Amino acid sequence: MIQSILKPFGIGVVAGMRSMMAPAVLSHKLSHTMPVSEPHSPVEYAANPTTATVLKVLAVGELIGDKMPGVPNRTDMPGLGFRMLSGGTCGALLNEAEGKLVVQGAVAGGFGAVVGSFLFMRLRLWIDDELGLPDPVVALAEDALTIAAGWLIVDSISIEPVSEAAAS
Repeated sequence: MIQSILKPFGIGVVAGMRSMMAPAVLSHKLSHTMPVSEPHSPVEYAANPTTATVLKVLAVGELIGDKMPGVPNRTDMPGLGFRMLSGGTCGALLNEAEGKLVVQGAVAGGFGAVVGSFLFMRLRLWIDDELGLPDPVVALAEDALTIAAGWLIVDSISIEPVSEAAAS
């Protein structure tokens, strides 16, 4: 029961840190563990290798864009809303992939995105202000943490790998 909340909450926190990283790592994992030739459900579309590639490109674009001056605050609308949508969607997909309650995953993921957005924004500002580290250095450290946390969460998804022969 608790895992059906913690994993989606965690992937939501990742979405709160970098909105596209959560769907990118989740889709990458799904595309390697449940290949589907003809998708019929949302989780099967997320498992599509083309989807995974597009999401990874978007995630890299976000990592680069975050370093640009004048980027809006992650806790301002519409950015926060998009992070909530990303976290909720990823939480729902994660629970669907594990055969757990989709609605529970969506709520936990959306809430995790809000928590992650505010928590890591405040942490980044504190490190910048109190420790005097340059923001680009802190941003790169946050990127690394986001990727690592996302991968740890999706790597714990309990789906048996499907051989390509069985998938076709």
